[in-house]
Amino acid sequence: MAAENKIKFKIVTPERTVFEDQIDQVILPTADGEITVLPNHIPLISVLQAGELIAKKDGEEIAMAVSGGIVEVRKNEMTILADTAERAEEIDMERAEEARARAEKLKEEKIRSDETDYATAAAILEKNLARIKVAKKHLTRRGIKIE
Repeated sequence: MAAENKIKFKIVTPERTVFEDQIDQVILPTADGEITVLPNHIPLISVLQAGELIAKKDGEEIAMAVSGGIVEVRKNEMTILADTAERAEEIDMERAEEARARAEKLKEEKIRSDETDYATAAAILEKNLARIKVAKKHLTRRGIKIE
């Protein structure tokens, strides 16, 4: 494909650049729902929600778990400033499950506390549920059985 049919894509977190390449399209969760960005997309700024982001390049899917941030689209260039982002193959299922369990326990404890603590616990839980979903989907596609 010609360069005008590709999107210059970059996703960064405060710690690192998670992925940067020329891609064909990206599907991502936003505050307004899941959207697909194709080449020559209209300019857009949106809030990224926790969930699965899929970048597609030459028929291959690159799956990532994201936990929020900002999305900026300019013609054939897209930058995502994410709170956290991990490629599916980087997710440690055991650690993600442990973090989910801790977040659920914290959320239950914070229900009786103030709203700010509860919101923080709920956000941590949402992030870890997204990580688990992306990792399970990725491993299943690779033929690895998940219990």
